[in-house]
Amino acid sequence: MRYLVLLEAAQPDTPPPPDLMEAIAKLGEEAVGAGVLLDTAGLAPSAAGSRVRLAGGSLSVTDGPFAEAKEMISYALYEVRSKEEVVEWTSRFVRLHRDLWAGWEGDARILKVFGPEDFGPPA
Repeated sequence: MRYLVLLEAAQPDTPPPPDLMEAIAKLGEEAVGAGVLLDTAGLAPSAAGSRVRLAGGSLSVTDGPFAEAKEMISYALYEVRSKEEVVEWTSRFVRLHRDLWAGWEGDARILKVFGPEDFGPPA
């Protein structure tokens, strides 16, 4: 099963501490070695993005930044055996932030990516 994890946080006042970046790299190496981490990357602030919306039959495009208090700052794509497994990897990642970056607060949203197992056999 694949899961997409989106990390959201308020724009921090300080850069990430070197200890945190080192710990994140080690956790990433462990997840890659375990064969569960497929991809991960940081995301640019919403000021560099756009929103495409369809409402009332009309399509509109709005350039960022957007008014949300938290920005999506990174993502990770996992392939795991269970939801519990991706929750554990994500919790470990968030705990690193708690332990190594004083005052950091954020949310990690875990979303299941549909796969063939989610659909019945063809009719």
